[in-house]
Amino acid sequence: MAGSVPLATKKSASIGRRTGKESGIVKWVLITLATLVLLWLIVLPLAVVITEALKKGWDVYLEAIRDPDALSALRLTLLVAVVTVPLNTVFGVAAAWVITKFKFKGKQVLVTLIDLPFAVSPVIGGLIYVLVYGANGWFGPWLQEHDLKVIFALPGIILATLFVTFPFVARELIPLMEDQGQQEEEAAVTLGARGFRIFWKVTLPNIKWGLLYGIILCNARAMGEFGAVSVVSGHIRGETNTLPLHVEILYNEYQFAASFAVASLLLLLALVTLLLKSWFTRKSQH
Repeated sequence: MAGSVPLATKKSASIGRRTGKESGIVKWVLITLATLVLLWLIVLPLAVVITEALKKGWDVYLEAIRDPDALSALRLTLLVAVVTVPLNTVFGVAAAWVITKFKFKGKQVLVTLIDLPFAVSPVIGGLIYVLVYGANGWFGPWLQEHDLKVIFALPGIILATLFVTFPFVARELIPLMEDQGQQEEEAAVTLGARGFRIFWKVTLPNIKWGLLYGIILCNARAMGEFGAVSVVSGHIRGETNTLPLHVEILYNEYQFAASFAVASLLLLLALVTLLLKSWFTRKSQH
């Protein structure tokens, strides 16, 4: 009859409404679970850090931050980041450029080596440097003869931090540059551009937001690294302690308010990093 609705259409509409309703329920259940997990694993610990840091008042908090050992740890943390992040940036850009723009034997081996720090425990990474540059290591006697100190000194901390952070920039750029292809570079070559001019004028503008994103991640890991640095630093107060190591020492000495106060500095650095990361992500997507 004219105007009648087929039975199959009615069933499809009924199924669609039921499916939509079920999908809505599933969506809100997943959102609720995700929110609870985030509150439990992230927000609650951060709130505890702030609460414990201010538990004994602002005077104790400021005294802990102004302590010479805390300031020394802060300076060392920033110094290590200032040294390691540019070095890893140069390496990451060069590695990504070679892997995505050229064909050569051993490319997959290079990619695997770049990913190695993700698979190896940071503690093992620090131990490797002790076995190589320590007093009884491969180069230990030679270093002692020339009065050079790597382990339990700044060079060892920088090497350990370089090891755990060098994949970040490269791993951010490799898929981005592979996705962009080589058409623009090839067009630049046909127009007479060569070498670094192609990189500065064509490649870099296309990867700049991804590059900055990788730098932010690298910097965050460099400032927060504990395992590898703990092995090579020697835990010398005022000399080789970074902020994470200084927090551990204060906590082990039952100076809980001071340890949480220093931890809040790391929290502040992490929040700044997170804000920059979110901003770069939006720019990259745009």
